[in-house]
Amino acid sequence: MRARILVVDDEPSIRTVLKAHLSRDGHEVLVAPGGAEAVGTLSTEPVDLVISDLKMPGMDGMELLAWCAREQPGLPVIVITAHGTIDTAVEALKLGAQDFISKPFDLDELRQAVTKALGVERARRRDWLDDSVFEPDGRFDLVGRTAAMQKVYDLVSKVADSPTTVLITGESGTGKELVAKALHRQSSRRDGPFVTVNCGAIPDTLLESELFGHEKGAFTGAASSKPGKFELAEGGTLFLDEVGELGRDVQVKLLRALQARTVERVGGTRSIQVNVRVVAATNVDLASRVPGQFREDLYYRLAVVPIHLPPLRERRDDIPLLVRHFLGRFNERLGKNVRDVSPEVAAALSAWHWPGNIRELENTIERGVLLGEGALLGPEALPTGAPAAPSTPAVAGLPPVEPGGIGLKEYVRVHTAKLERDLILKSLEAEGGNVTRTARRLDISRKALQLKMKEYGLRDDDGE
Repeated sequence: MRARILVVDDEPSIRTVLKAHLSRDGHEVLVAPGGAEAVGTLSTEPVDLVISDLKMPGMDGMELLAWCAREQPGLPVIVITAHGTIDTAVEALKLGAQDFISKPFDLDELRQAVTKALGVERARRRDWLDDSVFEPDGRFDLVGRTAAMQKVYDLVSKVADSPTTVLITGESGTGKELVAKALHRQSSRRDGPFVTVNCGAIPDTLLESELFGHEKGAFTGAASSKPGKFELAEGGTLFLDEVGELGRDVQVKLLRALQARTVERVGGTRSIQVNVRVVAATNVDLASRVPGQFREDLYYRLAVVPIHLPPLRERRDDIPLLVRHFLGRFNERLGKNVRDVSPEVAAALSAWHWPGNIRELENTIERGVLLGEGALLGPEALPTGAPAAPSTPAVAGLPPVEPGGIGLKEYVRVHTAKLERDLILKSLEAEGGNVTRTARRLDISRKALQLKMKEYGLRDDDGE
């Protein structure tokens, strides 16, 4: 798993040692002596992971974490510190740290942390949704005004300020983590940590330690005791993403933690009381995996309150709100000034079936803003290799839209022609077939209307 890693530490010896060992593992390693230099590197160089000291002169590790969370959300950061306490760890995690390791550290422990962080990064890229959608056309930092989204808002309002476990379901890219964060922010735990664990990105051999912590010497590489995510989420919310990927052994231990509100570290003998609200999410049908792959008792313990997020194709009326939001975001991020969407592209965006849901829409708008040159997002700015469109009847003189063989530009052209033809037909019907009145109704010249009618096979003569 080769990656590009930035090591940030004010001690030259630490930078040298880390670079040597990470390079030996096949990674490309960049170094920076402080937070300010790291920001300079991150502003110009693509990086997969940051490993940073916490206490540094000038811009320290906490400030660097805050910068990464603001400017490069999703970039994993591992904090190395000689001042490792639970409070420090919680604060670092709240600012977005993926993991922390106390000095002096064991190289095997570091290697495990790097492997885990890179796994989360690759899962994020594979199943990516930027979780910073802020838009007034909705509630709780979620975008949408359709009836399906109103049901989501109502459930969030009712269950947010309770200790009850919630299971959020929905296809990939529908924004399940956004709902989890909304539940946290609307609760009395809002000032506590919001800790995320991607259960599908961490091997089962590491996941138990990740969730429940471990004691020194519990396994090879455990050079010191380390609290798990349950302990680090004390007084806050623990979000278990992709919970359907949990192995059977971890399922048993998670069920016990939920029922008893206690955890035991790997290699430990004492029970630790925890005050944590658990929210889980999955893009698979967990009920269909019971009892073969998923424990029935754990399923019912997680799904006390189920919240289902509908796919984007079932909430098409929210697409204009989402497009407007993404235009604003990417104009600011990319230094562009795309103010609106052309009618042709708007029609195509509303008609598309969006198998990747909001994530796919977001990526499409980002590419359009990046490649566009005018104030309108037009078909020339959209990608040509988009997923196939649903089959659509042929328009006279134009090819049908068949799955698997057409890009988005052609899809826009075909659907624009279909919309134009349908509008002309309806206008002709409304005006009793009178071409002159129909042209006036459509605000085009009589000659232009006659040409369009001939193009679409609606009329072969110039008569009334």
